[in-house]
Amino acid sequence: MISKRIYVTFLILISFIAKASFILLPMDDTTQKNHLKAYGITFWCLDKKYKASWLLNYRGGSFLLPDAPEIRKECQIRGVSFEILSDNQSNIILNEIASPSQNMETVVLEKAPKIAVYTPKGKQPWDDAVTLVLTYAEIPFTPIYDEEVLSDQLVLYDWLHLHHEDFTGQYGKFYGAYKSTPWYIEQKKNAEDLATKLGYLKVSQEKGAVAKKIRDFVIGGGFMFAMCSATDSFDIALAADGLDICEPMFDGDPSDANYQSQLNYQNSLAFKDFTLERRPDKYEFSDIDTTEKRNIPMDTDYFTLMEFSAKWDPIPSMLCQNHTQLVKGFMGQTTAFEANVVKSSVLTMATCELNGEARYIHGEKGKGMFTFYSGHDPEDYQHKVGDSPTVLDLHPNSPGYRLILNNVLFPAARKKKLKT
Repeated sequence: MISKRIYVTFLILISFIAKASFILLPMDDTTQKNHLKAYGITFWCLDKKYKASWLLNYRGGSFLLPDAPEIRKECQIRGVSFEILSDNQSNIILNEIASPSQNMETVVLEKAPKIAVYTPKGKQPWDDAVTLVLTYAEIPFTPIYDEEVLSDQLVLYDWLHLHHEDFTGQYGKFYGAYKSTPWYIEQKKNAEDLATKLGYLKVSQEKGAVAKKIRDFVIGGGFMFAMCSATDSFDIALAADGLDICEPMFDGDPSDANYQSQLNYQNSLAFKDFTLERRPDKYEFSDIDTTEKRNIPMDTDYFTLMEFSAKWDPIPSMLCQNHTQLVKGFMGQTTAFEANVVKSSVLTMATCELNGEARYIHGEKGKGMFTFYSGHDPEDYQHKVGDSPTVLDLHPNSPGYRLILNNVLFPAARKKKLKT
């Protein structure tokens, strides 16, 4: 009888220990086999209503999840490295993180954000680094475009990514090199047809209206992330509201003669005092971008992530979590941001130390936030039109792609106010 009681007690104890244990997804550079899919596992857990914690600066920004058979199985299926921790082991880690002497913090992740990607219909995932990595990490998202934005459907989402779009109505400034190609002609016609359908006389007017709706989404509390030319063209469209900055080959009539002097930089989110590129055959929007000004060899092109206090500045700390502070550079139509045109209210989170250009910036607008990340594809140094897609199975530990996924998970966090 006594032995039976001991046996039952033992089973209860084992059951308690099992329930009290945790799964750690380490995110350091030596342990984790697939950093990118680890974000997908964490998102999946939140979507399944599991609790999760982001351990800022602990082993590369690891994730702490409850132990459950289906979570273990999902990690095994997706090839994500994980460790099983007892309740005591997890408490030791959490106590270490909580110590005032450690630049670490535990951030509770509350719920899976609803994600929208602003992208033209029919685009494939590899046309854009964000849709590519969301697909690879198995994080669900909804493609939306102008019709959805202008009909106020952004309220359905927490996080919005801007595909490499031109919000100025100049069709990406591809005119000089591609004006005679079938894809450019079709792209221009499709944009004009859509603008007409939505009740606008010009594509520039329609795109400007879209930009203002997205701005309002941010002001209302949304999180917006943009890469490459979607960053500067978005801000240009806001600053040029009410002006015609398009030459005749774009919209059929001349631009306003003195539009440069009439730009309103108070309307833009991130950039100030920039000068627009008037030449229609020039593959550039303005002097925000440093592509043509930089002289950095590919093998020395890196940018450095800033270090922030995890306890006092958890927001930039979350956005900069990585297993390395030095990230391989990559180019795009907008390769990097000229530092002197970044507004003082905007936080620079990564710079190229060789020339001081900003690569990764973050700011607040109203109740919401935005992040601009320069370059096209973190694992394709000089992506060109028609290049084959990046195969992320070859880059499962990409530091550059991790920055994108930091932004994807960021809205799930229980917010603490930025103090610097």
